[in-house]
Amino acid sequence: MFIFILMMIKKTFLLLLFVPFVSISQNDFIGSIERLSIEMDKFISKDSKIEIIAKGFNWSEGPVWSKKLNAVLFSDVPNNIIYKWDKKNGLNIFLDKIGYSGIVPNSKKAGTNGLTIDQEGNLIICMHGDRRIVKLIDWNSNKVLPIATSFNNKLFNSPNDLVYNSKKELFFTDPPYGLQNGDNDELKELQFNGVFRLSPNGKLKVLIKNLSRPNGIAISGDEKTLYVANSDLKNLVIMKYKIIDEGVKNPEVFFDGSVLSKKDIGAFDGLKVHPSGTVFATGPGGVLLINNEGNHIGTIRTEVRSANCAFDDKYEYLYITSHQYLSRIRIIR
Repeated sequence: MFIFILMMIKKTFLLLLFVPFVSISQNDFIGSIERLSIEMDKFISKDSKIEIIAKGFNWSEGPVWSKKLNAVLFSDVPNNIIYKWDKKNGLNIFLDKIGYSGIVPNSKKAGTNGLTIDQEGNLIICMHGDRRIVKLIDWNSNKVLPIATSFNNKLFNSPNDLVYNSKKELFFTDPPYGLQNGDNDELKELQFNGVFRLSPNGKLKVLIKNLSRPNGIAISGDEKTLYVANSDLKNLVIMKYKIIDEGVKNPEVFFDGSVLSKKDIGAFDGLKVHPSGTVFATGPGGVLLINNEGNHIGTIRTEVRSANCAFDDKYEYLYITSHQYLSRIRIIR
């Protein structure tokens, strides 16, 4: 009996030591790296892994790196929360109940979506539910200042993603995803799903009106090219446009994802441009790396639908919002 008890104690002790280690190894990493070109090795090392750093979200979206906080901020759209994650403190709620306040009609009541930081370090927020873009004026509360609320006295559909250029011009997309019935929603006021430019003087101009689902948006390093992801599976493309003072011109398909969408889950969503000119685009299979010539050189395969991504300020990590996960992968600088 004594020997049996000792054996049981020993087994229990070993189990307590072993189980947490297995749990960590199983839960901390996900997916794989697909290399279609040797170019991929310039960005992702052979031993890099996709590390899950937080989980349990409804639909994580819109990540941005805050140099002020030394942290990544991101939205959980259905839960109407902006989270903050940093290496020291882990995951915390940054802002709660901010994307939908009921200030305008919206039956879906979605939260925030895309986030960016302006040149002064302010957090700029796509209010998916409140159908506007705002600036956070108090980092310790939900106080915001509206900077774009409507076009020609008509409410936006649901601003989705956004990016600044060095002229402090804000480019943003406005698909109908934040409306309960999309294009057929009775609350939809605009007759198109647009891409807009907001100038520092407050002048708002529609740049693109013919995309069915404009979503992710990014600008090349030389600020000559605008990239826009169209999330419609019937026309799954990343478009590129030449930026001019009057707006944009020379629309061209940068990358067509129709073939990939037949074998992998996901559609084009968020995208960011690396200093090399390579586009990191969430889409079928995970995060696609597409060089500046439009060639697909590889995919960070996340196993689940990926919504958006963001680099830290040193381009050491790519942070990825993928459904219930926030993950990251080390990037070769």
